[in-house]
Amino acid sequence: MRLSQALAALALALALALALPAAAAAGAPQWKRGIEHQRQADLGDGTFLNPVLAGDRPDPSVLRDGEDYYLTLSSFDAYPGLPIWHSRDLVNWQPIGHAIATNVGAIWAPDLVKHQGRYYIYFPARTAHGRSNYVVWADDIRGPWSEPIDLKLPDHIDPGHAVGEDGKRYLFLSAGDYVPLSDDGLRTVGPVRHAYDGWRYPESWDVESYSQEGPKITRRNGWYYMITAVGGTAGPPTGHMVIAARSRSIHGPWENSPYNPIVRTRSADEYWWSRGHATLVEDVAGQWWMIYHGYEKGFWTLGRQALLDPVEWTDDGWFVARGGDLGKPLRKPAGESIGRHGMALSDAFDGDRLGPQWAFFDPAPDEMRRVSFDGQALVLRGKGRAPRDSSPLTAIPGDRAYQAEVEMEIAPGAVGGVVLFYSDRLYVGLGSNGESFVMHRYGEERPAGGLAPGKGGKLWLRVTNDRHVVTFHTSRDGRTWKKYDVQMEVSGYHHNVAGKFLSLRPGIYAAGDGAVRFLDFRYRALP
Repeated sequence: MRLSQALAALALALALALALPAAAAAGAPQWKRGIEHQRQADLGDGTFLNPVLAGDRPDPSVLRDGEDYYLTLSSFDAYPGLPIWHSRDLVNWQPIGHAIATNVGAIWAPDLVKHQGRYYIYFPARTAHGRSNYVVWADDIRGPWSEPIDLKLPDHIDPGHAVGEDGKRYLFLSAGDYVPLSDDGLRTVGPVRHAYDGWRYPESWDVESYSQEGPKITRRNGWYYMITAVGGTAGPPTGHMVIAARSRSIHGPWENSPYNPIVRTRSADEYWWSRGHATLVEDVAGQWWMIYHGYEKGFWTLGRQALLDPVEWTDDGWFVARGGDLGKPLRKPAGESIGRHGMALSDAFDGDRLGPQWAFFDPAPDEMRRVSFDGQALVLRGKGRAPRDSSPLTAIPGDRAYQAEVEMEIAPGAVGGVVLFYSDRLYVGLGSNGESFVMHRYGEERPAGGLAPGKGGKLWLRVTNDRHVVTFHTSRDGRTWKKYDVQMEVSGYHHNVAGKFLSLRPGIYAAGDGAVRFLDFRYRALP
């Protein structure tokens, strides 16, 4: 073969080699990138690509209020909790605050409603000693919000507010039950009654459990529509689903939709798993949508992410979903964008309060006494001896690969560190007393028992989570980095392994008897 032919053949082989990964990438979802290179749904061409809220945004409840939409979701053990997001197009969302700071336990499956000019959030919460359902209210969606009011309903979860044809208020609950509410919506005024037996899927389907829950009530054209979830919210990818029923009266009888299940992941080959727990909402142009959650294929660690699905009403007065498996772009709803989607997770700690990205894990009633600001840093007093008992401050990532760096000054006797935290039973991270390091693996410490008090010092730590492969780097000057000699694979850090329906989150912690000054936290999503 002549040299020119050999070079041409080599060039062709190289081009084919380069084309293969490009073609594979082209077949995968391709998101736009926004703040800190984070994923965003709006593709800028009149279409969007789910998720509309990436990361752990489970059980989304959306309220349309004129031309505005507000959304809250399950916050579980993270406080402040019940985050509230604002949008004008259902795709681009910005945080506007939280509705609760008082720890009443793990919060899940809220319902955000507006009644006679006042906003309410109904939600269940659970502690180690029991559970109940609560309500908080506000005259302004941005707060201030009331302290939580116990509705004394310990035997049900997932409350959904409704107003009957008689003008009275009701709270629908798990297992097809409901209870009347007082006119102010702040207490129950009668016994719990049973209204709806649910819809049964074929026995051959692979699900987690029946778990009839998440009732949301919508009224349209003289019908009440009840949207519920069955099949369990985790377990097999094919488990969760959305079902619907309707009635002329809030009291029933309820007739199941002939189109059930309205939404279901039918195969693990689909991009979104365990889709369910929906709220119906009409946009400003009269198009209807469902917002619900689902797990991203292969990324249970990110938690249940918020998905937007177009809805079409049938000639016989039912509705069906038209978005398919949501793995491809869809046309955007009507409405104007309110600006850049999402929020930065980075923090220079140069203000006088915690940013909206931060939340403590299961904080004590006086947790904020640990926190102070000196104009240049967050000063966090130590608590406990390890991440499990130190109530780490964590943020919610929405990316499959990311990197976080922290700069800190560790006082004598304290331990500070960076962590990827799932729960008090399961986390990975790296900490230091300023002299030595402690590795956190599988929710345990190496060396066992953690570190003895040290002299303190200044330190930079970096954690990289690249599609579940976690590496750490350390630096004494913020410029020269040394790779720590232990790496981790964390694809199993999720609910199906450890329970609790949480997600794996980057964060910082301070333990021991001293304080840690956190001067900077930098987050960036990776390609």
